[in-house]
Amino acid sequence: MTPDNPGGAPIAPGHRGRWMALAVALLLVGGACLTAGLFGSHHPLGGPAHPGTLGLPSTVPVGEGHGATLTAARSVPTELHIPAIGLAVSLASLGLNADGTVEVPTDAARPGWFRLGPTPGQSGSAVILGHVDSTAGPAVFFELRSLAPGDVVDVGLADGVTAVFDVTSVAMYLKADFPADQVYGSSGTSELQLVTCGGTFDPGTGHYLSNIVVYSSLVATIPAGG
Repeated sequence: MTPDNPGGAPIAPGHRGRWMALAVALLLVGGACLTAGLFGSHHPLGGPAHPGTLGLPSTVPVGEGHGATLTAARSVPTELHIPAIGLAVSLASLGLNADGTVEVPTDAARPGWFRLGPTPGQSGSAVILGHVDSTAGPAVFFELRSLAPGDVVDVGLADGVTAVFDVTSVAMYLKADFPADQVYGSSGTSELQLVTCGGTFDPGTGHYLSNIVVYSSLVATIPAGG
C-alpha cells in the first residue's frame, strides 16, 4: 500500500473494531518494540542524537484552541519537528504486515506514521512510532521521554500545511498494560500520539519492558507558505 491509497483512508465507524483489534494485537502481544528488528538490540546509550533541521515554517498559529472545531484536511505527513529536543526528520509510512500486525520502522533514524489511522490534524488519534536506540547507539526517539506538557510538535503535511500540537502528557506503560484504546482511539478531537520503547531493558530477551507515549493535541494549523 502507498500512503495515499484507499488503505490510508479514514477508518469508518463500522471498521473501527477491526482496526482496534489489529492495534491491540501489535501493542499488547508483540508491543511496538518487540517485533523482530524494531529498535534493534540494546546498545549502551551514550548521548542524544541531533538530526539536522528540515527548515519547517515558523509555528505562528492561524487557528487556536483544542477541540473538534480545529482540524486539518487529510494529507500525508512528511516531516516531524520537535524543537524542545532538536528533532527534525522526515517520516515513513507504516501499514500492516501479512500477519495483521502493524508495520514498524525499518530505519532507526526515521519514525513512521500509521497510515490506517487519521493523518495528523484530522479529527481522531494519529500515531507515529519510532526507535529509541539500536546497536549503533541512540535512535530518533531517544529523547522523547524528556518532553513535557507545553512542548511543541510540528508535523509538515504533503499539502504544505503544518499541523501544530502541544504536548499534554508523557506516560510510560508496561507492555502488558499498554492502553491501546487510549492511544489509537478517538476522543472526538485532533490528537497526535508518539510511541517508543523505554523503561527497563531485559538483556535476556533483548527488549525493553515498557513503552513511552507522548500525548499531544492540535492547537494550530499553518497554511502552505505561512
